[in-house]
Amino acid sequence: MQVAPEVLEALEKRLPVVALESTIISHGFPYPANLECALTAERVAREEGAVPATIAIVGGVVRVGLSRSDIERLAAAKDVAKASTRDIGTLVALGRTGATTVAATMAIARRAGIRIFATGGIGGVHRGGQSTMDVSADLEELARTRVAVVCAGAKSVLDIGRTLEYLETRGVPVLGYQTDDFPAFYTRTSGFPVDARLQDPGEAARVLRVRDELDMPGGEVIANPIAPHDEIPPAEVEAAVEAALRDADRQRISGKAVTPFLLARIHEMSGGRSEQANKALVYSNVRLAARIAHAYQMR
Repeated sequence: MQVAPEVLEALEKRLPVVALESTIISHGFPYPANLECALTAERVAREEGAVPATIAIVGGVVRVGLSRSDIERLAAAKDVAKASTRDIGTLVALGRTGATTVAATMAIARRAGIRIFATGGIGGVHRGGQSTMDVSADLEELARTRVAVVCAGAKSVLDIGRTLEYLETRGVPVLGYQTDDFPAFYTRTSGFPVDARLQDPGEAARVLRVRDELDMPGGEVIANPIAPHDEIPPAEVEAAVEAALRDADRQRISGKAVTPFLLARIHEMSGGRSEQANKALVYSNVRLAARIAHAYQMR
């Protein structure tokens, strides 16, 4: 594993560091929107006084903190693997390049000593998952890896009720940032409650510190709703999701290909509005994560 000098120095000096995933670069948006999103996310973290640590596997090396040229290559390449936790060892051994998912980014961030991670939305239990057993590795990683994940809730294509039940069973606290209702990615509410409400970054940081001191296992979900002016109406999102799910079923899309396929179809059906909403929520989450990271280091 190689940690970028800037990230390593920040960690040694106990300065705010925010981990960022790379799947959003290689599999989240078309080029060049993916490049714009990745670079803007890093810029937002810096504006808030935090060091961004974008994580990926590059040529068989786990990298914590990428150069601009690394990000540009990930954005333009067509053959980058989607790397979950189970794929890390294989990609490293075979000298391949992989963009890390939420689960893989958490695992690597923890090993590097990074406590806070910002992403778009977590994975979860897929619709029909009670029969297919299609459950994202993100949930298991949250149960065992002490990294706080700042997100806009779970992706709208998922079974959010079962996702929250799974997190409860595995002992993962779901905390709402200035909300009592768990957000659903493109929409501010899902109809399901969070475990506790956080009013400011300081409260979030206190929860993380206390869980550290008590040596509680696993991470935390810090759910930050998309801003009202960026939200897509819930009925519109649900109609697009249902249509995309039917398309996926007809085309026999399964496994790790499901979520990228569904998000791409929703992008098409929303006339690009979902892409703008996705970018907006990512930047909002990075900004909040940076503020929490700053508060977390103020001991």
